[in-house]
Amino acid sequence: MKIGFLGAGKMATALAKGLVDKGVCAPADLLAADVAAAARQAFTEATGVACSADAAAMARAVDVLVVAVKPQVAAAAVAGLREFCGGRLVVSIAAGIPLVRLAAWVGHDRLVRVMPNTPVVVGMGASVFAAAAGVDEADRRLVGRMFGAVGLALEMPEERLDAVTALSGSGPAYAFEMIRALTAGAVALGLPPEAALQLAAQTLAGAAEMVRRGLGTPEQLRVAVTSPGGTTAAGLAVLDRAGFPALVAEVLRAARDRSVELGRCAG
Repeated sequence: MKIGFLGAGKMATALAKGLVDKGVCAPADLLAADVAAAARQAFTEATGVACSADAAAMARAVDVLVVAVKPQVAAAAVAGLREFCGGRLVVSIAAGIPLVRLAAWVGHDRLVRVMPNTPVVVGMGASVFAAAAGVDEADRRLVGRMFGAVGLALEMPEERLDAVTALSGSGPAYAFEMIRALTAGAVALGLPPEAALQLAAQTLAGAAEMVRRGLGTPEQLRVAVTSPGGTTAAGLAVLDRAGFPALVAEVLRAARDRSVELGRCAG
């Protein structure tokens, strides 16, 4: 089975590299096409996969087509390949493009829409995919393996993708902002900037890994590290007074609502 990437940007590069590194595909089983020479060169250097400027030739040669172009150019890019899409599984990572719009572009419903996030570039992504009616169980397993090669991959109904976008799609930015704020606060307390940044990033990464390994729920782990009347309790009291949980919920609602708006524009 051959998989082709329409677009050879960072997401496509990360996915192709993950497929090769995890042994899901050999480089010879992957192809890519991109209009930008710099993107083609970077993609091939990172993955060992051939990348050309001829999208039609790529599409003719593959069994699975991954649409990895920017949403604003997706319609034109996919329309130009419509005659080669018949019968092929089409997987789109173009943000905000609903399945119904993709189906109109390619002329069938063997389609999967995926919401990945930027940590796929380090193999720690969180991707959620939604399948159209024409997708069978074998297609679902394949998509799960593809995106599982670069992190976590879950299937959900398409109507949940706006919430997914708010959480895992935009979530890395919230984590980066938390790291930035922790670093700035630590520097204000006298820590060297480089050490503060390393400690903040490692602390968040370590805490997340404890949850990922099932060492306890977030609440259980928080309680375990919080001694009554201790330093952690003093810090958490500030978060409680600021209404931290409600603030986070508001952040997610705002991002979800914007995702809904953008989806309406796209569809």
